[in-house]
Amino acid sequence: MRKFSPVTSGITLCLIAACLICGCTDTGAPADITGTATAATPLTADPIDIENVTVQTASVDDIQIAYKEFGDGPPLVLIMGYAGTMDMWDVRVLQELARHYRVVVFDNRGMGLSTSSEKEYTISLFANDTAAFMEAIGREKAHILGWSMGSDIALALTHEHPERVDKLILYAADPGGDESVPMDPEVEKALLNTSGTPMERGMRLLSLLFPSDWMAQHPSPEEYFPNVTESTPAENIARQGEAMGARKGVSAWLGTVTQPTLLIVGDQDILARPANSFYIGERIPSASVVQIRGGGHGVMYQYPEDFTDIVLTFLELEQW
Repeated sequence: MRKFSPVTSGITLCLIAACLICGCTDTGAPADITGTATAATPLTADPIDIENVTVQTASVDDIQIAYKEFGDGPPLVLIMGYAGTMDMWDVRVLQELARHYRVVVFDNRGMGLSTSSEKEYTISLFANDTAAFMEAIGREKAHILGWSMGSDIALALTHEHPERVDKLILYAADPGGDESVPMDPEVEKALLNTSGTPMERGMRLLSLLFPSDWMAQHPSPEEYFPNVTESTPAENIARQGEAMGARKGVSAWLGTVTQPTLLIVGDQDILARPANSFYIGERIPSASVVQIRGGGHGVMYQYPEDFTDIVLTFLELEQW
């Protein structure tokens, strides 16, 4: 495993020849050694209007999966995390990825515009859904990027359907089982709380995604958070939570993963603690771990340009 830790330097962020400078400001210079959050850097404008790309559906098992597909290049499939929908991906990140790859985003079973059934929700079921979905849309093999619970699904997909996975990116991952470093009980309680209005649930989620000092400096979510229009029944979110709770650890087979693997985590992530990414990275033979200073669970919203640079460099290097 290669480990890249945040450092302070006078050069801009790059990830070439295994060089990483984390925690950049809006001018491209790294943040100070305390990791104080700074304004997110806007990415180069892209002509693709991500929010207005037509939603399509694919028949998968006993459900319909809603998805969007855009961009040019090799396929890159993004798997959303707990309670999330495909319109929660950072638009700036998607636009830049779509300049190099054919990006596919979708709603997991029972989330957003995808339908559900009476089948018990499990991480394995979600992985099987993803494999069948990829086949249904003609993407038999792709690079895979999973966020949070989406990383759980991505790992299960890699284990159960390795032929579907080219390179693997695990953003805010957790091994599950006894090896997992859990979140604090109060954090977990807030995460699983589905009470209140959509606005109250949204603000509760934001408080878990970002460090408090960063949120204090960025009090207007509309400036960095996407326009989320999809909604999900609370009972389906609860079923997802049960699937996460029932997940078994992955330690027994991590050593069998042969795909080049990148783990990305914010050093202030309170939902998927950084130690979990390092644990996984130490056990996958071809894995590297990047820890971004000042980043929370929503680090892609905080530092979209840095996040995208890391992903693209990993995908484009023949030897990682």
